[in-house]
Amino acid sequence: MGVPKILIADDDHEIVNLLSDSLEDEGFEVVKAYDGKEVLRKLAETDLSLVILDVMMPEIDGLEVCRKVRNDIAIPIIILSAKDREIDKVIGLEVGADDYITKPFSIYELVARVNAHLRRERRSSIFSSKISNMLEIGNLSINKETFDVWVDGKKIDLSTREFQILVYLAENHNRVLSREKIYEAIWGDSTYGDINTVTVHIKNLRSKIDQHNQYIRTVWGIGYKFTGGLQ
Repeated sequence: MGVPKILIADDDHEIVNLLSDSLEDEGFEVVKAYDGKEVLRKLAETDLSLVILDVMMPEIDGLEVCRKVRNDIAIPIIILSAKDREIDKVIGLEVGADDYITKPFSIYELVARVNAHLRRERRSSIFSSKISNMLEIGNLSINKETFDVWVDGKKIDLSTREFQILVYLAENHNRVLSREKIYEAIWGDSTYGDINTVTVHIKNLRSKIDQHNQYIRTVWGIGYKFTGGLQ
């Protein structure tokens, strides 16, 4: 496995250089971009491990970049933003970000979150290589090797995180799982994360595969339970 390569995208050159120095000190390779079009070009040209993406950028803003690429790339995306309202965080997570950090922020915390996301990606890779490939759950079919999902034979497009949550819930059939437990299983250590991202991803997942609440049940005050009958 090579050195993780991280894209830092922000129109503020001082922030890019500060983050770049900190991440290079951690042993990462850094790629820099200063506007949304440059981000899209470098995502297409470079094999990256993680993206740090500012919201307010020229040409194409960070949220639109995230929306454009989320179904095509599986790597973690961390949003940076001066907007700290809850609705802004929810929007960032709904367009596909894995994490949302508000400015001003601690460099040490951001580096810790980068490390946590990369550890989670490595664990996911190891885990996916050890488990059987197919789950059949009622009218739902899941191929864990190819990340494909079908409902009544129709292929459903899920983001990487939505897929990982679906598999985790299905494999813990009839167990009540808290948002914290789901976050730790999918994203890693929840110390530096926002567990509200779990709620957003569950909402998106339901809208795609479970509009009639056949599978994912909310256990109020606790979390979620997958109730589909595993075959």
